[in-house]
Amino acid sequence: MEYGLLAEVKRGGRVESRHSGCAVVVDTEGNVVWSLGDAERFLFPRSTVKAFLALELVASGAADRLGLGNDALALACASHGGEEIHTRLAASMLERVGHTETVLECGAHWPSYEPAARAWAAQGHSVACCLQNTCSGKHAGMVCLACDQGIDPAGYTDPDHEIQRRVTSVLEQVTAAPHRKENRGIDGCSLPTYAIPFRSLALGLARFGTGTGLEPFLAQASSRLRRAVAEHPFMVAGTDRYDTAIMERFGERAFVKMGAEGIMVAALPEEGLGIVVKAEDGAARAAEVFLTALLKRFGKHSLCRTEADELFLEDWMHRTYVNWRGIEVGSIYAVRP
Repeated sequence: MEYGLLAEVKRGGRVESRHSGCAVVVDTEGNVVWSLGDAERFLFPRSTVKAFLALELVASGAADRLGLGNDALALACASHGGEEIHTRLAASMLERVGHTETVLECGAHWPSYEPAARAWAAQGHSVACCLQNTCSGKHAGMVCLACDQGIDPAGYTDPDHEIQRRVTSVLEQVTAAPHRKENRGIDGCSLPTYAIPFRSLALGLARFGTGTGLEPFLAQASSRLRRAVAEHPFMVAGTDRYDTAIMERFGERAFVKMGAEGIMVAALPEEGLGIVVKAEDGAARAAEVFLTALLKRFGKHSLCRTEADELFLEDWMHRTYVNWRGIEVGSIYAVRP
């Protein structure tokens, strides 16, 4: 079986839509604890590995030498909404190494958070800037790493650039999966993205969450990045975003990250588990509710410490929809694993 049912959408008491997908829960040894679909099936992790890509920034000592705070480290792991707090911080990261947004190779798009886009337009702007790109923090982190290491950042998105070789090597160490030309694609922000098995990505998350199976310098960097995103979850996503809401609630007890095309991942450090969910049709809404169901089931000891915690997760497993008049018209709910 390649995939199964993740979520259903109801309207008027009837099922209107169904979302299928694949999901896997893996421990730090790479053992599949639970799966829906084929755990060896390949997927492009997309933005779910941004924290892995930021490990070298910390492990190399560059973050400390440049005085990057935990807010900047959280932004390096982010898929943010382009709100002013995100763009200002990305710009300050570049200023530390003597650059402006013109060095970024992620491309420009309008803020994905609509109020931020409207505010930008109201200021008289007719085009977006690279700092508003949802991946600008990741790119700023790579520019900072290059400059700290005395490497020309120009072309840093090229797979053969020294920075890409370094961060790709880290990806291989964390996931225990080869990242080669034959499984390489290009992400929306122009960086390489490598297709790996669901199980390998989940293993990487279990290792990132615990440090188990990693070289000491990577384990220490993982711990620092987990602490950074727990302290600054707003930097990882933003207003009304799932990643931010979950980590605001649970702090270091859960690391959560979205990726394009309906991917959601999590690390549960206290349980030593990594979780990957992908909606077959690329729908983030389905991946969010189903990941929440998995968090509730497999994080019952670390996340569900109070009735309020359980109710919080239940709420994210069942989301209601309202129309433009504020009338409730339907809902999406996870098919319980």
